Amino acid sequence: MKLIVGLGNPGTKYEKNRHNIGFMALDRIASDQGFGPWRARFQGETAEGRLGDMRVTLLKPATFMNLSGQSVGEAMRYLKLEPGDVIVLHDELDLPPGKARLKLGGGHAGHNGLRSIHQHIGEAYRRLRIGIGHPGHKDRVAHYVLSDFAKAEEAGMDDLLRGISDGAAALASGDDARFMNAVLARVAPARNSGTRPRGDAPTQSKPTAPAAKPAPQTEEPQSISDRLRALSERFR
Repeated sequence: MKLIVGLGNPGTKYEKNRHNIGFMALDRIASDQGFGPWRARFQGETAEGRLGDMRVTLLKPATFMNLSGQSVGEAMRYLKLEPGDVIVLHDELDLPPGKARLKLGGGHAGHNGLRSIHQHIGEAYRRLRIGIGHPGHKDRVAHYVLSDFAKAEEAGMDDLLRGISDGAAALASGDDARFMNAVLARVAPARNSGTRPRGDAPTQSKPTAPAAKPAPQTEEPQSISDRLRALSERFR
């Protein structure tokens, strides 16, 4: 059993905020992977299903971001899980939009949701850091994370969420390499190299050199005796 947690703030007001990218990722996984309906549980919303051979509970805490650990701790204890069975999906300022990185343990880097989870279950859980970019100055961070993605970013973020959903079974099983390959297949698909498909390459006839013009034919010079003989023949 795995507990996959998406971080965000509840309510339609925050639905499309950068800070809610964890909720967005769980919604995509639940929809694509055929999870059961969302229901109120553990001070949040949960959906249950399978990813590959793994039973999984998805959790969206309804406690608001800075109290996320209350919901996660309650769910983990009820399901009799260890911190290593918990995977938290959250927004990451230090990664550009469209990028994602996996991490095990470590500090919370000032993220209020992670800070709360640290307080309730410790730091030995896995994380998927989902890039939202940085506004450029720390004084703008609070407003930035509670703003929606720009129109120009939406297509790239949709590709990233699809990749996370594609690789969800690998994420749950701990196959990080396969998971990241699934993400990259969406956000950086292989492009046509421009090489010709396999098969017989068309043959190109070599340009033929233009036929040489025949050299003008010149009469061989006549001797004096021949010229005199020709003259005498004309006057006969």
